[in-house]
Amino acid sequence: MPVIVEPDSTAVADLQRAQPAGSHAVGTEDRLTAWLDQHPDEYVVVLGPSIALDAAVGVAEDLRIQRPTVSIVLVRDEFDTELLTRAMHAGVRDVVRRDDEKALTLAVERAHQLHAALRGPAGARRLGRVVTVFSPKGGVGKTTASVNLALALSDGGARKVCLVDLDLAFGDVAITMQLFPTHSIEHAVGSESAIDLAMLEGLLTRHEDSLTVLAAPSHPDVRERITPALISRTLRALREGFDYVVVDTSPSFDDATLTALDETDECVVVATLDVPTLKNVKVALETMDLLRIARGHRHLLLNRADDAVGISVAKVESILGMPVAARVTTAMEIAASTNAGTPIVIGTPQHAASQSFRDLAELMTGQSVDGPGTSRASTGRSRGLFRRGRN
Repeated sequence: MPVIVEPDSTAVADLQRAQPAGSHAVGTEDRLTAWLDQHPDEYVVVLGPSIALDAAVGVAEDLRIQRPTVSIVLVRDEFDTELLTRAMHAGVRDVVRRDDEKALTLAVERAHQLHAALRGPAGARRLGRVVTVFSPKGGVGKTTASVNLALALSDGGARKVCLVDLDLAFGDVAITMQLFPTHSIEHAVGSESAIDLAMLEGLLTRHEDSLTVLAAPSHPDVRERITPALISRTLRALREGFDYVVVDTSPSFDDATLTALDETDECVVVATLDVPTLKNVKVALETMDLLRIARGHRHLLLNRADDAVGISVAKVESILGMPVAARVTTAMEIAASTNAGTPIVIGTPQHAASQSFRDLAELMTGQSVDGPGTSRASTGRSRGLFRRGRN
C-alpha cells in the first residue's frame, strides 16, 4: 500500500483522498526508512509538498538503488522544467500538482502496475484486506460485531475470511462461536522470524460456516509474550491466504491494538448511545487522527441504537464528526443467538441486525452480500483497488 511522507496533517488528508485503502502516512524521511524496513511489500512512496526538494531528491536517489521496485511520486504546489529535470535524474516516476487528485490517483495506479510487472506473478498476487474492529469502551458489543461482520464477509464461503482475536487477555471470539481451539496465537510465540501462511494454518480453528479463527490465548498472562512484531507478521502472512482478515481488539490502545491498526485497511469503530461511550469514542478518534490511523477509512457502527434513549443518530454524527455506517438496534434475538453459539447472521439471516451486518460487509467489499432472496448476479457492484470507499 502507498506510504505518504508529509508532516502537515491537512496535506496528508488531501493526499489520502487520492490513495487506495490502507495508505499510510509518516512525518519524516527517517520514519519512512523505518517503515520500509518493516513493510517490504510497499510499491510507492508519495513525497508531499512540505518535503524540501533537496530532501525529496535524496530519498528518490536512495530508493532508486536500494528498492528499485518502489516508485516515487513527487507532489508539489507548482513545478517548472528545472524541477522536473532534477526529479527525473533522481529517479522520480511522476510529479503531480497537489490540487490534481486525479493525476495522483493515476500515478499511484501506474506505480502498482510497474511493481507487479517487476516482481512477476508472485509479486502481482492480490493480497487480502485487514478490517479492524475497535472501541475504546468495553461492553459495547465489539466481539459480537466482529463475529457477525466476519460471517457476513465470508458470504457463505464465497470469500475466505479469517477472524483474529487480539483481545489477548480476555478474548471471547472462540466461546462466542462455541469453538474449542487446540491452538492459538500463543503457539507462534518465539517463531516471529519463521511466520508464514503454512505455519499459521496449523494454528487456525475452522468454524462450520466457512470461517477460520485465530484464537486468543487461553490465559491472560501470555499476552506479555506476544510482541508487536509477531502480530504484524501474522497479519501480513494471513493477507496472503485470505480475502479478508477481521481483527477483534481489546478496548484500549495497547501494543496489540496499535499494531493491528497500523496494518489495517478499514477500521470499524463501535459505539453505543450513551454519553460515556461517545466521549471515549471521540477521544479515541482524535487519538487516531494524531497517529494518522485509518484516516478516510473508518466506519462507525452504532450498536444498541434505540431511539428511546434520547440521543439521536444525527446527534451522534455531530458529536463524533463522522457518519453512521451501520446501525444495530437492541434485540433479544442477538443475545439469544450469541448464547446459543449461533451468531445472528447465520442463525436468523432475515433479522434486521443481520441485514445491518451485511450492509457493513457490503461497505467493506463494494459488492452486495447475499441474504435471503438476494442474488449476487443482479446486485454485485465491483469496487476496484483504487476506488475509494463511501467514507
